[in-house]
Amino acid sequence: MTNRRTPTWAEDSELRGGGHERPYAYEQGNQQAYDQGNHQQQYQGQQQAYGQQGNQQAYGQGNQQPHAQAGQQQYGQGHQQSYPQAQQRQVGNESLRQYVQNAPPPVYPHHPEYDEGGAGGRQLTNTGTWRFNGRTSKYLDQATFQIYAPFDPYAQLTAVEPEPQAQEEKPGYTLPEVPESAWSVDTRRSKLLGRAVLLFILLVQAGLSLRLKGTAFQDEALYVASGHYELANLLHGTKLPVDFAAYFSGHPKLYPVLAAVVDSQFGLTGVRLVSLAFMLASTGLLYSLTRRLFNLRAALGAAALFSVIQSTSVLGNFATYDAAAVFLLALAAWAVVRTDRMGAFAVLLAAPPAALAFGVKYASGLYLPTLVLLAVVTAHRHRGIGALWRGVVLGAGTVVLLGVGYYFSGPLGGISSTTTDRAKGQDTAATMLQHSAEWGGLVFLAALGGSIAYVIRGRMGEMPWIGDTATPGRWRRASLGLLLTGTALLAPAYQIHLQTEISLYKHVGFGLLFAAPMAGLGMARLVGPHFRHPQLGILLYSLALVFGMVQAQRAYSFPDSTEMIAYMRKVVDKKGEYLAEEQEVPGYYLRDKTNWTQWQNSYFMDYQGKKDKKQYSGPEAFRQAVREGHFDAIVMHGGVSPDTFKAVKEGLKGNSHYRLAAVLPFTTSSGERAYRIWVKR
Repeated sequence: MTNRRTPTWAEDSELRGGGHERPYAYEQGNQQAYDQGNHQQQYQGQQQAYGQQGNQQAYGQGNQQPHAQAGQQQYGQGHQQSYPQAQQRQVGNESLRQYVQNAPPPVYPHHPEYDEGGAGGRQLTNTGTWRFNGRTSKYLDQATFQIYAPFDPYAQLTAVEPEPQAQEEKPGYTLPEVPESAWSVDTRRSKLLGRAVLLFILLVQAGLSLRLKGTAFQDEALYVASGHYELANLLHGTKLPVDFAAYFSGHPKLYPVLAAVVDSQFGLTGVRLVSLAFMLASTGLLYSLTRRLFNLRAALGAAALFSVIQSTSVLGNFATYDAAAVFLLALAAWAVVRTDRMGAFAVLLAAPPAALAFGVKYASGLYLPTLVLLAVVTAHRHRGIGALWRGVVLGAGTVVLLGVGYYFSGPLGGISSTTTDRAKGQDTAATMLQHSAEWGGLVFLAALGGSIAYVIRGRMGEMPWIGDTATPGRWRRASLGLLLTGTALLAPAYQIHLQTEISLYKHVGFGLLFAAPMAGLGMARLVGPHFRHPQLGILLYSLALVFGMVQAQRAYSFPDSTEMIAYMRKVVDKKGEYLAEEQEVPGYYLRDKTNWTQWQNSYFMDYQGKKDKKQYSGPEAFRQAVREGHFDAIVMHGGVSPDTFKAVKEGLKGNSHYRLAAVLPFTTSSGERAYRIWVKR
């Protein structure tokens, strides 16, 4: 062997501190034996003999070399010389100690284990290694086996399998991967959950509207009754009793005709249910467009807040064209947002509902510029300066449709008398601001907070994987927040300009429809990422709910006309002249027994005296007409026209033409009042 290994006896367990001893022998080149004759003893300790007659040289560091001086005598066959046992042990141990002290610690593979049950002698091979005849050498690893296998014909590889590592126990059920923000990712689960919550919101909204009870309000009676006359004119050419288009704030052949058709089959309750359907659909469209603009949580917040404000609750059980107008505006806004990534002409889908909303209620025109600007702002992120063309297309399309409608409808005097050139009232700006704040201030503040938070940060921290490139720029965010939130101020500002609070409680809801997306975003930011503060969102919704319920009940409070109509049915016919403080109500309920022109309202009247032929107007006209017994029956309660009621009572003093036939009390949010019915003798 060219690279001689350290002899195995140098690893004697006794010298290393072990307790087991095994005899080994070594000699370079020739055979070495431990036996002398046939009766050699096996030594208990490790022993090695060196036969020599001269000097004995211990092994040094590195290679081992036995030196034999001249006259050294090798142990041979037949005449072997043995040292005395004690001397041999002493010499061998001394030599081995010197070697161990100077030699570095050997590094070997695992030592083979030998089968002690085998029999036979030991033979030294010509390669200088030992063969253990009849014994099996077992190697525990591959490296050691490759070293010993060429010299040990009995070598066997007995690899020890590594102990299997303890595997982590798998749970019986593994949770699926859930997005970090399931409420902001369009997953099937989040969509189903959002729709379930939306259904709950709509059920609450329906309950809030249906809890409001009452007979026909003055405006309801006017629009439904006029619809019957307009429908007869369309179907049979019957002459209209009056020109409704001259003083209606919406086209009389749109919503009134629809209301008349429903009323013919289902009565006033059916017409009110149609309004409820319009408002529920508006909430659903609001949810959809807000989800498109922001995310699911903001959409649910917008729908929740809008569904409980007083105008939504009232209009949901109110047979007027306000609910239809709100629905058409919501549909137009939804179409604008939904087509933000399509071609410029796709926005024309919003033009028909926008134009129709103006036709149904002229006050809706106040929000048409908002729709045009919304078309620009929502598309600017995808088209840049080209988004301006989208606004031009929508504006032009809406104007063309309105022009065509006006051409075929003829003169519409109601546009100027009720909207553009409405007579100014006496209500102060402070009063209207206070009432506007009561009816929509909470939602407006939520929208304002949402706009500010949206400008500061485009997305909440619950979506860290979305970079800044996926969110609109700060200027676009500011423009969107300013446009939607500022729209809520249009109706109060316009009516402050007109100095009249008439219908303001309804018109506030139009602006809040546009501000609701930002209010929903504000509610989501208030709750925080991962629903960190849900109690704040619940508090905001609860406050809006309580305020809305109280305010709706107060706004929906009007005289109960059941007993009055029952009594008047006994005294009216097709020939008489009747004065009623709210002539639309008996005109609607008693249209089968009277004509529309037989009823005189308490707002304005021109009268020529029978005796003096003098022309009277205003309260003086009512006073003189009562004195001369012009009316066959008079129905007044003083809650609508106090000046007229005062003039009528003055005309009745000492008047022998009339007798007080009935006093029918009722209660409203303003207090207790009573219908007083005077019948001509």
